[in-house]
Amino acid sequence: MAQTGKECVEFLEKARNAVEELSVVEDREKQLIQDEGKKKKILEMERKQVAELVTQTIKKRRDEIDSSYDAEIGKAQEQLKKARSRREKAKNQGVKERIAEETFELHAHNKELRLRMKTIFRQNHVPGFCRSRLYYSLFFPRWIKEFLLLILFALVLFVALPCGIYLLIPNHRTIYLAGIYALDILIFGGIYVGLSNQTKIRYMAPLKEGRQILDEIHANDRKIRLITSTIRKDRNESFYDLEKYDDEIARIQQELSDVALKKKDALNTFENVTKTILQDEIEHNHEADLTRLQDEYEEVRRQLKATSTEVKERRLDLTDHYSTYLGRDFLDPFKIQDLKGLIENGEASNISEAIEVYRTRAGQKNELAATK
Repeated sequence: MAQTGKECVEFLEKARNAVEELSVVEDREKQLIQDEGKKKKILEMERKQVAELVTQTIKKRRDEIDSSYDAEIGKAQEQLKKARSRREKAKNQGVKERIAEETFELHAHNKELRLRMKTIFRQNHVPGFCRSRLYYSLFFPRWIKEFLLLILFALVLFVALPCGIYLLIPNHRTIYLAGIYALDILIFGGIYVGLSNQTKIRYMAPLKEGRQILDEIHANDRKIRLITSTIRKDRNESFYDLEKYDDEIARIQQELSDVALKKKDALNTFENVTKTILQDEIEHNHEADLTRLQDEYEEVRRQLKATSTEVKERRLDLTDHYSTYLGRDFLDPFKIQDLKGLIENGEASNISEAIEVYRTRAGQKNELAATK
């Protein structure tokens, strides 16, 4: 049965109201979606700030424990270092005294030998330089060091000196070098031979006796070095009275061990107990704000859920009751109002005619706009 004009107008009025109400609910849904995002972001930021505060506070407290105990450990380590240094000094002093004691007779014998050599040379009027190590290395070498000194002396006088003089002369020529060598050998070789002849011929007996004395001194020096090396390598420290230093070192080491153990216990207590207490306290202090923000977020979510459900129901209702008659294109409040006006003005008797008239006029407007 066909609807009357009045019924069509009432139908269109209800359709327009339904479309407008849906639009209002959709706008509210969009706003709630934005509000939900903002509330969620604020809640997450607050949770993040609380978590960061917990982390920073725990780290600060842990660092304070570390620094406090590390300061005490540092002091003890410095005391231990000083105690070991004092012990080392005492041991070195004891080693020196032991070496001096065990080599005293050898040093005294060497002193006596040097005095005897000096006396012999004075009695025989031997020049003082003949008692030197250099003289015996040059003219009576016997030991490796003396032969090395002789070789070094020869290299300096007969190699380094001539070459050095030659390099200082401009316009280098081989004949210059030969002349320098010849002059060098003549001068220093002559001095060497002259000293050798003068001293050996005149003072051979005391010089030989001096050689024997130096050999005895050399033998004593070897014994002294051997004794010194043996004492320095000796691991037995009972000679040096180091017990008080060892007791002090043991006491400090025990203190270090105790402090390290206390630090470990303090950190374990902090990790297992204190850290949880700190976290609970901080979270409790911010619990009201977090609860409020959580409630606000949940309320917005509840409203959004209800609004989304309402939007869904209104869309389905609009589709079931009005879309089948008007079509999707005319589910617009302005178009519905135009259709309503056409029926009220008598230009159309029902909704289908009104839609046809609306489309015809819309097509004419489009053609007119196109010709312009």
